[in-house]
Amino acid sequence: MGMSLTRINEVTIILYALCVLLYFIDFLNHNRKAKNIAFWLLSIVWLLQTIFLFAHMYETGRFPVLNVFEGLYFYTWVLVTLSVVLNKFLKAEFIIFFTNVIGFIMMALHTFAPSQYVSAAVSSQLVSELLLIHITMAILSYGAFSLSFVFSVLYLIQYNLLKQKKWGKRLLRIEDLAKLDHMSYVLNVIGVPMLLLSLILGSIWAYIKLEQFFWADAKVLGSFLVMATYGFYLYMRIVKDLQGKSVALMNTAAFLVLLINFFLFGSLSRFHFWDP
Repeated sequence: MGMSLTRINEVTIILYALCVLLYFIDFLNHNRKAKNIAFWLLSIVWLLQTIFLFAHMYETGRFPVLNVFEGLYFYTWVLVTLSVVLNKFLKAEFIIFFTNVIGFIMMALHTFAPSQYVSAAVSSQLVSELLLIHITMAILSYGAFSLSFVFSVLYLIQYNLLKQKKWGKRLLRIEDLAKLDHMSYVLNVIGVPMLLLSLILGSIWAYIKLEQFFWADAKVLGSFLVMATYGFYLYMRIVKDLQGKSVALMNTAAFLVLLINFFLFGSLSRFHFWDP
């Protein structure tokens, strides 16, 4: 029974991550379609959490709030319930997004940290799966940033060809500037929340698994620097309404920071031997 409950939690974590990603897209772009899908995913997350809550109540014969991990789960359930209500009746994208980021952190802590009703073997397996999810999400975010970089490079090439009035087949084979700029931005909008969730899960894994977690580790600092760099890109693009060649150059510089973090900082890390 305990293992089946943890499997419900694992599925819930994945759906919750997708939900947070879509809420982030809606938060930045007021994307109604992303918001609607995120709401349905959030509703499924709430349903799965409720099933888990009542199943655990049936198994233990009491209301599950008597230890830290049970309290975390109930707290997460309350946050998700409030998010569902807010999403249905209020236009509060800012509140809903950040509420669910907090909920996701608490849900991950509850799912992957060893608890009283999970055996040592199951706890070890869950911690390994947490690491797998952390690495997978980091790689997917790096993939999105890489494609975004390609679109920015193509933008700069197209921009220079147009400025020099070099009309030809190369110019026709490259997309127009507006589309290149938009695609680069969209991929970063996808990559940033995925990297954020990966960093959250990675921090939880390090807290659980490592005897001493070095926040000053080169790779840890580098990963948060990458996050800050792309966060600054989104800030300049959305708040300052910066577009065109300047943001393409900024995105190219951000990708160079990513490469430095991947190759140089990774080699200097005390425990990141494989992790992007």
